[in-house]
Amino acid sequence: MIISLLEKAVASRQALFEASHESAFRLFNGFYEGYPDLALDVYGHTLVIHNYADDPSQNQNVIQETISYLRNNINWLRAGILKTRNSVIQDEKKGILIFGDKADTKIKERGVRYAIDLTMNRDASFYLDTRHLRKWLIDNVRDKSVLNTFAYTGSLGVAAMAGGASLAVQTDRNGMFLNLAKDSCSLNGFPVHKKDFIAQDFFPTVAKFKSTKQFFDCVIIDPPFFSTTPKGKVDLENDSTRLINKVRPLINDDGTLIAINNALFVSGQEYMQSLESLCKDGYLSLRELIAVPDDFIGLNPVGKPITDPAPFNHSTKIAILDVRRK
Repeated sequence: MIISLLEKAVASRQALFEASHESAFRLFNGFYEGYPDLALDVYGHTLVIHNYADDPSQNQNVIQETISYLRNNINWLRAGILKTRNSVIQDEKKGILIFGDKADTKIKERGVRYAIDLTMNRDASFYLDTRHLRKWLIDNVRDKSVLNTFAYTGSLGVAAMAGGASLAVQTDRNGMFLNLAKDSCSLNGFPVHKKDFIAQDFFPTVAKFKSTKQFFDCVIIDPPFFSTTPKGKVDLENDSTRLINKVRPLINDDGTLIAINNALFVSGQEYMQSLESLCKDGYLSLRELIAVPDDFIGLNPVGKPITDPAPFNHSTKIAILDVRRK
């Protein structure tokens, strides 16, 4: 069964197999393409296998079949990493090298280079679902100042710099993640200023910008699904409006807010209603929605999402809003 599903997935993504093999994309999304316990990503010459099975041992034969098929049919794959979501061993959650000598440490997307560390944590350090948003930033922020909150490894901020932003400030609680953002800047010859990489909790960071009246032309808010720190709580399922209202005062008149909600159990209509409620005062207006790439969802989807994401095409819901100041 898995082989026939992989054959369809590989055939449908041939256009993504560029000659230099420096790009990154989702090769197979089992949730939508017929095998929910498995997802496959490609980063350069490296295959990343996500084993989502509740009992990881039950998936081993399928994973071995998958590796054998892909190594025989995609001969440019040089390394493979297996991430076992429900392992009790932390290193297995982060990922174990299962073939090859070394995983890729950088990829290239639309001419921009990004540093990656595929086993740094449970995620693979570079989000494939925001590819179209990175293009939007490259196309729309020339000479603009940008604040990227919950920056993770900073790919959105790096895309903004590639688009000619006058300033890109990246903030995340984890300094290790921001170090990878600095590496991405260096790969592209962008300046690395320590003050533009703020390893601090979201709430005091935003409060400081507000108190010092530091404003930005564009603010990106891409919080995790749920997080609690001594400084505050992030809860996308119940409280995305509060987070958006935290950053609204930091945006210049005629500026832009990029709001992302990736909560699986928040439907597209629910998120749209929260955005429309925010827009009622006339100081925010919805400009456009950014789709998740088709390959990330699956080009021949058979599975159904947990909640209906419409009018978005995926539970990663990305909205661009125009901002007026009072």
